Amino acid sequence: MKQELAQLVADAEAIAEDTQKTFGSLSAEQINWKSSADGWSIGQCFEHLIKSNELFYDELDRIVSGTRQNSFLESYSPLSSFFGNLLISSLKKDARKFKAPTQRIVPPSEIDANIVEIFAAHQSELVGKIKLTEPADWRKVKVTSPFMKLITYKLSDGYQVIIEHERRHYRQAERVTQTEGFPQN
Repeated sequence: MKQELAQLVADAEAIAEDTQKTFGSLSAEQINWKSSADGWSIGQCFEHLIKSNELFYDELDRIVSGTRQNSFLESYSPLSSFFGNLLISSLKKDARKFKAPTQRIVPPSEIDANIVEIFAAHQSELVGKIKLTEPADWRKVKVTSPFMKLITYKLSDGYQVIIEHERRHYRQAERVTQTEGFPQN
C-alpha cells in the first residue's frame, strides 16, 4: 500500500507541477480563450477537475473518520473491478469526447485568472486527503461513482480514475494552446 500511495502522491504532485510550468504564466485572456462556443478554455479544464474531485471529498472524509461502510451494491457487485478498469482505460484514450455527466461539474464560462494556483492548492488538499486514507484497505473499500449510482469501483481504482481524469484534461488544456487563434500575448 505504501508504494501505491507514494506513486499516487507523486502523480498528483507531478500534474500540479506540470500545470504550473505549462500554464502558470498565461494571461487571463489566454486562460479563458476558447476555440469555439462549445469548446472549453484552459481555465475551464482545471475548474472542472476541482469540481469533479471535490465530489469525492465527503466519501474520503468518512473513510478517514472510520464511519464509512460499503453499501450492499459496493460489497456485492461483481462488476466493481470491471468498471474501475474500464473507466481508467477510457480516460487514458483521448479519442472519445465525454459530456460532463452532471451540471455540478460544468465550469462557468469565465474562470478566475488565478485558476492554475487554485488548482495547485486543490491538488495539495487532495493529496492530503488521500494520505489520510492510507490505513484503509483500498481494495476492500468500494466507492460508488458520484456520477452514475450503479457504478462501483475499488478505492484504489477510484484514485487512478482521478489521476487519469486529470491527465486527460491537462492534455485537453495543452491542445487549447496549440489551436489556431490562441492568443500569443
